[in-house]
Amino acid sequence: MATTPDLVIARPEGLYCPAGDFFIDPWRPVERAVITHAHSDHARTGHAHYLAHADSAGTLRQRLGAGINLQTLAYGEVIEHHGVRVSLHPAGHVLGSAQVRMEHGGRVWVASGDYKIEPDGTCPAFEPVQCDTFITESTFGLPIYRWPTQAVLFDEINGWWRANAAEGRASVLLCYAFGKAQRILHGVDVSIGPIVVHGAVEPLNAVYRTAGVDLPPTFRVTDAALDKAALKRALVLAPPSAQGTPWMKRFGADAVDAFASGWMQVRGTRRRRGVDRGFVMSDHADWPGLMAAIKGTGAEHIRVTHGSVPVLVRWLNENGLDAQAFDTEYGEEDVADQATSEAHKAAPEHAEDEGA
Repeated sequence: MATTPDLVIARPEGLYCPAGDFFIDPWRPVERAVITHAHSDHARTGHAHYLAHADSAGTLRQRLGAGINLQTLAYGEVIEHHGVRVSLHPAGHVLGSAQVRMEHGGRVWVASGDYKIEPDGTCPAFEPVQCDTFITESTFGLPIYRWPTQAVLFDEINGWWRANAAEGRASVLLCYAFGKAQRILHGVDVSIGPIVVHGAVEPLNAVYRTAGVDLPPTFRVTDAALDKAALKRALVLAPPSAQGTPWMKRFGADAVDAFASGWMQVRGTRRRRGVDRGFVMSDHADWPGLMAAIKGTGAEHIRVTHGSVPVLVRWLNENGLDAQAFDTEYGEEDVADQATSEAHKAAPEHAEDEGA
């Protein structure tokens, strides 16, 4: 008896749906690309046609060009292409992030893209989608990765900023410009002081505000409304690439810096980044989040992409699911290769056998 071909397969260009003749987050130019979100490792230039969620339009056009041939959908809206019913569903990763549901021949596959489970107020929360096969990321697919709650995280960030402001020292928080910066803006206590953002952050803030996300007022370092005293009390949000640049010198030699990343949970990462403080913050699911997401789909077949793939595949197979790896060229914008290596060294020898 012939086996039914997979609805999604791995090809050199990326993940491919043969029945629908389209790709999901391809890394090489293709005719039709469904984009899960606008981070640069998932949304690349050169495709003839793009399909994404409506809230991704602003960031995609900003990053890939205003003239891209882009079709957008609302969450849950269904289109049919070559007999494949396609819809997008919230992934909870960043603004506009989506899972791709594909239905064909009585089968349902879901490609999750990147996702996180806990709502953060800046994008719709992750929505489990029932399916037969679930394609999951595994960026933080080791049991050592367990994130603090939103409340605990912002208590830590606010306490750090408040203490620095009381001492007249600027608080420079390095974070990725798309996603993390807006989460921080949405969650911090704005009564502590002014918030200054790097030039790479403000255009993305504008996209979030246009989408209706509540963000507090922000300043550029050159704004006349800011005097030296105000800068000494400020929270400064800047991308990691700004570290060590002349722009950073505007905040004084006594400014305190920190880095917000899931990799901050790994010993030694903060030291290697050369910052005073690390905050454990990620827009990806931690180990319990991965387990909850996979269980919530009801899928019996799991395909695992980028990250700690062998660990997650083995754990799922040992727990009664059919799990396989998909090779991809995704590279998270957060990734420090040494941090990934160090995480594997820090994990227990049989970490994958531990419960979630």
